[in-house]
Amino acid sequence: MQLAFLLYKYFPYGGMQRDFLCFAESCAKRGHRIRVYVLDWAGPQPDFLEVVLVPVSSFSNHRRNQRYSDWVASHLKFHPVEGVIGFNKMPGLDVYYAADSCYRYKAEHERGSIYRLTPRYRFFAQAEEAVFSASATTHILLISRTEEEKFRRYYQTPESRLHRLPPGIDPERRVAGDRSEYQRRVQEEFDIAADAGVLLFLGSGFIKKGLDRAIRTVAELNSGAREVHLLIAGQDRAARFKRLARRLGVAGHCHFLGGRDDIPSLLAAADLLIHPARDEAAGIALLEAVVAGLPVVVTDVCGYADHIARADCGRVLSSPYKQLDLKLAVADLLQQPEQKRCRAAALDYSAREDLYSMHDTGAELIERLIRSKVENQGQSVGPHHG
Repeated sequence: MQLAFLLYKYFPYGGMQRDFLCFAESCAKRGHRIRVYVLDWAGPQPDFLEVVLVPVSSFSNHRRNQRYSDWVASHLKFHPVEGVIGFNKMPGLDVYYAADSCYRYKAEHERGSIYRLTPRYRFFAQAEEAVFSASATTHILLISRTEEEKFRRYYQTPESRLHRLPPGIDPERRVAGDRSEYQRRVQEEFDIAADAGVLLFLGSGFIKKGLDRAIRTVAELNSGAREVHLLIAGQDRAARFKRLARRLGVAGHCHFLGGRDDIPSLLAAADLLIHPARDEAAGIALLEAVVAGLPVVVTDVCGYADHIARADCGRVLSSPYKQLDLKLAVADLLQQPEQKRCRAAALDYSAREDLYSMHDTGAELIERLIRSKVENQGQSVGPHHG
């Protein structure tokens, strides 16, 4: 079949973007042709994709996204496909991969009432309703039970349209052998003392994932007896966070690495993953740490935080968030006996749980759902607005 994959932007180091590429590759391996519509593509383009750059722009994100959606709908009328798979919320999707949190929940709990009168709110709320409303036809691939509950509460989405996926960790994220060589390389690269604690912050979206909280923790811990460093691997605007590190006196202890391709090595070298997110539908970094045997400190708002609790390989901080809780949890996990116990628990959990099959499972679901739609309609169609 000819399938259209829709997402606003692609860059190599985003979690949702990596999932998009894995789904596309899995569908291509099943014999389907993949056309992807994007506003911007950063990085190499795989040969199994037909990439269409959508030539629209605007000063505001919501107007740009509306123009994107309208342009794609028009293009698909003249270049039809069997199925439309979306990675951002928008009208006209046959299948949506729910990598983002419930927008209406965030708007009501994290924003004031005036925000809900803005054009931005109306656009994103309507886009979410087009996917999840009880009268819509879009099938949803879910990765987070907590977000599923929110979508059900706001939209009463029928059970028949909701499909839960297992996680999709790349098995290559596992690191075999002795950690000491990876530790030595990191210590040399960033001038870190051999007895210093090393925290890893992994992911793009620094505000959302709580990088400021992690930097404050580094400052608090470095006022004690043991030196602590923070490795920050992710692609985002870093200026405000570098200023925060300088203001707190830990600029030399916070290492901004940008997007990295050697994440398994960093996972092997660190003492623990720190992920104090404000909002996170899933949190693939959490499971990357688990399969690498790395202890984790995470807030309970993350969709995959329940894996950390079930594995008993770290600390899940309960809401409402308290900075002291994060500091104490990190300090506890930097102690050697507890760190050793959590490492063993993480590796045991990763060996007995399915943390790997998301993309093959999702590709099979996409194929089945689109074939069923085509058989019911008896023709190829593109997305529609309604």
